[in-house]
Amino acid sequence: MRKDNKRVLSPNRTQLRLMPLDLDRMVREGDPVRAVWEFVERVDLSDFYEKIRAVEGSPGRSAIDPKILMALWLFGTIEGIGSAREIARLCETDWRYQWICGGVTPGYHVLSDFRSLSEKEFDRILTNTVAVLMDKDLVTLERVAQDGMKVRASAGSGSFHTKGGLEECREIARQQVEDLKQELERDGAAGTRRRDAARLRAARDRSQRIEEALAELPEIEERKKSNNGKKKSEARSSTTDPEARVMKMADGGFRPALNVHFVTDTRSKVVAAVEVNNHGTDQRMTVPLAEQIDKRFGKNPMEWLEDGGCVTLAGIDSLSERGTHVIAPVRPPRALERDATEVRPTDSEAVADWRTRMATEYAKTAYKERGATAELANAHARAHGLTRFLVRSINKARSVALLLAIANNMRREWSLA
Repeated sequence: MRKDNKRVLSPNRTQLRLMPLDLDRMVREGDPVRAVWEFVERVDLSDFYEKIRAVEGSPGRSAIDPKILMALWLFGTIEGIGSAREIARLCETDWRYQWICGGVTPGYHVLSDFRSLSEKEFDRILTNTVAVLMDKDLVTLERVAQDGMKVRASAGSGSFHTKGGLEECREIARQQVEDLKQELERDGAAGTRRRDAARLRAARDRSQRIEEALAELPEIEERKKSNNGKKKSEARSSTTDPEARVMKMADGGFRPALNVHFVTDTRSKVVAAVEVNNHGTDQRMTVPLAEQIDKRFGKNPMEWLEDGGCVTLAGIDSLSERGTHVIAPVRPPRALERDATEVRPTDSEAVADWRTRMATEYAKTAYKERGATAELANAHARAHGLTRFLVRSINKARSVALLLAIANNMRREWSLA
């Protein structure tokens, strides 16, 4: 049958249409995004509001409500999204992110700065949210578990240079800055000036990172010294992220990374403390984390579960002074005929108690909770995007880790409630 003379309605996808839109009806009841918003509305964000300079009756652009930015990052985190650019894109294409925004359109720069520069604010939010759960007897902190993980840093292996290489990079960077400044002064075109100004900012930023990398070298050299005081190899520092260090990863390879530790309540699986540093070993983490819990909540756990890589005799003594008993495996002695839990003449009272404790069935049973608690928190962090830091410096990385802890506790609150 011929169709040339038939009249039909064909799709026209290029025609612009004005359509009525009810954002609230686009998101179903019970959607997790609504629960995230309810959580954010209960959180004290006064620290963020205090930083806003725009006030009624004065000139200037209105600031984006911190509730929107906080909700976007929390919802993005539980969906495994750690990129500010990706969240900004979803605010234009995904109904749930648009529901959070409610017509406000934050750019990726605003989103990135909100997360990267809010370490103190996130730290206080973590304390407040856990304290609320403690008031409801949902978190006890009687027994906690500690575990760490190496997270790939935002630096490539090729960005590490020796002192001589860094000094050469510094001279090149200085020359680039001077050349760009002169080029900016000569060229009067507005478009070209904006482009050159951006290039100049990038060159200055690189020059500053090189200076920071040189400043990190003495500390790196000190770590590389062996027991006899000689350096094992020449110290190198990264021009991309000067605070990153090459560490042995879980797969046995060596890559630039940072060390992230969480302390989790075994009963509720709520994260109570977060720490990030650039030490390749976990032995320096226990005491700072214990001090952090005491400072946050004015309480010391009764039992502290940790793996053998975190154990130090000085750490056991320090926690014992706080009334905390360490439950961790005893390292096998060099002399195979000696029992690992046998008390040594040089042991302090706290270390002797630890060795005796680890020979009991109670301690062996209690230690089994560590894997189901601390390693679970680490697994959730990786599932929510903590496979590689997209930010540079320890402070910004700690902001990311704190945000992950808050998101974890938010989800735990939903389950506990």
